[in-house]
Amino acid sequence: MKTILLPAIFLALLHLAAPQPHRPRHSHLKRHGPVKVHTQVEYVTVSAEDVVVYVDTQGNPVTTTTIYRNQSPPTSRPATPPSNPLPQPPPQPQQPQPQPQPQPQPQPQPQPQPQPQPQPQPQPQPQPQPQPQPAPAPGPDKPNSAAPVLSGPGFKSGVSYSPYNADNSCKSTQQVATDFTKISGYDVIRLYGTDCNQVSNVMAATKGSNVKFFLGIFDLAQVQKEAETISNAVKGDWSRVNAVSVGNEMVNKGTNPGTVIGAIGQARNALKGHGYNGPVASVDTMVAMTDHPEICKASDFCAINCHAFFDGKVPAEKSGEFIKGWVDKIGKATGKTVVVTETGWPTRGDTNGAAVPSPENHKAAMKSIQGAFSNNVIFYSAYNDMWKKNGQGTFNAEQYWGIMGNAPSA
Repeated sequence: MKTILLPAIFLALLHLAAPQPHRPRHSHLKRHGPVKVHTQVEYVTVSAEDVVVYVDTQGNPVTTTTIYRNQSPPTSRPATPPSNPLPQPPPQPQQPQPQPQPQPQPQPQPQPQPQPQPQPQPQPQPQPQPQPQPAPAPGPDKPNSAAPVLSGPGFKSGVSYSPYNADNSCKSTQQVATDFTKISGYDVIRLYGTDCNQVSNVMAATKGSNVKFFLGIFDLAQVQKEAETISNAVKGDWSRVNAVSVGNEMVNKGTNPGTVIGAIGQARNALKGHGYNGPVASVDTMVAMTDHPEICKASDFCAINCHAFFDGKVPAEKSGEFIKGWVDKIGKATGKTVVVTETGWPTRGDTNGAAVPSPENHKAAMKSIQGAFSNNVIFYSAYNDMWKKNGQGTFNAEQYWGIMGNAPSA
């Protein structure tokens, strides 16, 4: 029995070790019949969103994708979760979720790449089309430069006049008329006050001429009264008035600047009450005005008396340069136009350093001043003022500043 059994076992092992034909490792699943896919397409012409729904092999929705047409996508909404949560097939590599076929990310529908919008072809930068420059409206405050200046700064020449006799008495209407027979060629006549009926007399003596007047309110304690006197003299015709001064060298004589400024305002209001709307200013020396620019600022322009003779270091022929320096300095400090309301040179008197009084130096000074200024200068004075008193303080020259010597009415 053992002998037979062993060979049989041996034969069986040999059979197993012999090469065997390969069998498929797995069998095909049984087909349940053809898979039918129904595609239903509806065409609707609407500017709306497109929604792509992805389904599994069983036709069950798995995920959705919204495609936006012609508009930038809103903040991405989470895909609507499938109802009946299916045992979501292993994210079937989410069938590379047609990654909205890199949906030409509405390729900002070449957001009309500002179609080089003809780069506003430098739209001839409205080449300041010679805007019919509003015909230089000769505005009231900016007179047409071609027209004559009616009041205030801008006159070409002026001279001062005082209506007093040597004994300090008032000159008569006839005397004033006589004096004015020789005064000509000036645009402006400066008067200092209202006494002696001077405003009326001078206006009568110059009737028919184009001369204008730089009138004055001399006494700060009589502002209202003097304003009224002026008003009565002009009789409503303010066109002949260039300007009105308030006081003469008051601060230089010791008056408080605040008092002068108050008088300027008072005079301006009083004159307006009488119909005058022209310039009003207080006159003082160039030194006083430099030390107290507030006076100038309270005025409608700066009015200074400036005499090179009293400096003592300026010869007659340098007068114009000296005065121009002061005018520029005060104008720069105040930002206002400066009018020289007194300047000249004496023909007689005592020497003051480099300043020597004489008829020759008087002419040299006048020539120098006229060369430095073309306007806004009033010369002092038309005639010698014999009613004044000479003294050492004025180098005994106070009476001899007259451009035409002694007055014909003297």
